[in-house]
Amino acid sequence: MNKKPKVDWFISHPIQYFSPLFARLAKVIDLHIYYYSDVSVKGKVDYEFGTKVKWDIPLLEGYGHTFLKNWSKRQSMHSRFGDAFNPSVIRKVFRSDADVIIVNGWSYASDWLVMLAAKLAGKKLWLRAETPMNQEVRKSKKLRFIKELLLGKILFRYFATKFMYIGTQSRKFFEHYKVNSERLVFTPYAINNDYFQKAYWDIPEANLRKTLGLPGDKKIILYSGKYIEKKRPFDLLEAFRRLNNDDYYLVMVGEGKLRSEMESFIKQNKLKNVKLTGFVNQGDIPAYYKIANVFVMCSGMGETWGLSVNEAMIFGTPLLVSETSGCSADLVKEGYNGFVFPEGDVDALRDRLLALLEEDGFRMEFGLVSRRVIKDFSIDSLAARIKLAVDKELKN
Repeated sequence: MNKKPKVDWFISHPIQYFSPLFARLAKVIDLHIYYYSDVSVKGKVDYEFGTKVKWDIPLLEGYGHTFLKNWSKRQSMHSRFGDAFNPSVIRKVFRSDADVIIVNGWSYASDWLVMLAAKLAGKKLWLRAETPMNQEVRKSKKLRFIKELLLGKILFRYFATKFMYIGTQSRKFFEHYKVNSERLVFTPYAINNDYFQKAYWDIPEANLRKTLGLPGDKKIILYSGKYIEKKRPFDLLEAFRRLNNDDYYLVMVGEGKLRSEMESFIKQNKLKNVKLTGFVNQGDIPAYYKIANVFVMCSGMGETWGLSVNEAMIFGTPLLVSETSGCSADLVKEGYNGFVFPEGDVDALRDRLLALLEEDGFRMEFGLVSRRVIKDFSIDSLAARIKLAVDKELKN
């Protein structure tokens, strides 16, 4: 019997989208996850949601894991350098017998400790990152110059052996910093497709809108995301205001620090057909995709992918996605399952909304394309790609 390759993966905290992947991956490789923090399993306040969040799906089942002592005083994980400082990662790396060590980006102090320890210990280090090139070019010249030196000349050249990219823009980012194709591993950003596919078939459509407190005679525009700046929720609110059509209804699933401002906008503009749901957990979110006629993501800088687009695609919902969102180049097939629009262009968003809402045939036609595309962005596909790449690495 062939021995499973061993992989140690270092990551900030349990994340609802990663945990199903880890459970699936643990079936084909000897996987151990090292977490810098346990904030997400203790139901503490989520920095961006602005409320306590405790996920209703298992975050720690099906794979081996260890929580490392975090010396940081901060109570949230928000990609700030000082959020995670776990000196014990050095000992873990040096004592590890893993064939490959994976670190999930370079945002935290602990990420750099892992990378430094892996280099000194002579370990094979894989680096996973999400940065889209279309956002990288918008950053300041000073910051890009520093990254050219720190990432391109040092980290990417001398520390990591492989680079895990999540999509087209992510690959372009690594290529920009002179990472050649032999060192790139395609690890598409994926969700638990099986979970949402089952929900698609299991959730009864009869009386669903009534259960959710939504009108049965209006076309639903769905937004699913935090109420924060990078998600640009006001773009959608303004586009909805300009539609000025009582036959449409806007549902904004989420929570966040912009909520009070959004409520003020709705009140000042006398928008009747808008619902801000508040935080909706994973077990309840599929119902909203089931009743949506159009799904919108209008995000700007910082939206490295946008996994709610993956979710909407399983339900065959026509897509409207800003060109800045990291997933737009991979998931939106222009004119076939949705449309891409320029970030912040409210008129373009309004016009495309109108086109999709007025054409009832779009949902069925676009849904077929989305379901075909999203098959390649599944946890099964992702786990298989990682296993194949690890096997290949060990043969070299």
